[in-house]
Amino acid sequence: MRDGTTAIRVRPGVYDDLVALTGIYNHYVVHTPVTFDIAPVDVDARRAWLDAHPATGRHRLLVAEEAGTVLGYATSGPFRDKQAYETSVETSVYLAPGHTGRGLGGLLYDALFEALATEDVHRAYAGITQPNAASMRLHERFGFRPAGVMEQVGRKFGAFWDVAWLEKRLGRPEPGR
Repeated sequence: MRDGTTAIRVRPGVYDDLVALTGIYNHYVVHTPVTFDIAPVDVDARRAWLDAHPATGRHRLLVAEEAGTVLGYATSGPFRDKQAYETSVETSVYLAPGHTGRGLGGLLYDALFEALATEDVHRAYAGITQPNAASMRLHERFGFRPAGVMEQVGRKFGAFWDVAWLEKRLGRPEPGR
């Protein structure tokens, strides 16, 4: 993707990205209800999170960068801890402030779902705090469909928030479907 004269590159996240990735995430922790963490996380706490997202496998971390600056990231991680859920992932996209509306979310999801196409992943899920029209549009564009809404499931900034759950079928079609 080109924006002006600089190419945007999508690649796996690495340790050198931790400060930038933590800063992006903490923006959403402090200023928005899109994540239900209520206190900023530190870089050391995010190290285990990065370790859980290797360059191959079901659980990925892809970073969009331009001229050495991290603009955002997309992840796939465990949906639930129990083993029967291992072929389901939860996905998310976080973009640096000032870099939304440029198509970066779509660029990151294109790369993430292309990477997951070669893995044993059956379903992708996304939980989206409501309202969030931009995130809903992005996920719907990538084939996510409504799976349900958990009403007032989280409290942040003194208010209760609903979370819409969406799902996307991945991998081979199921027999008879």
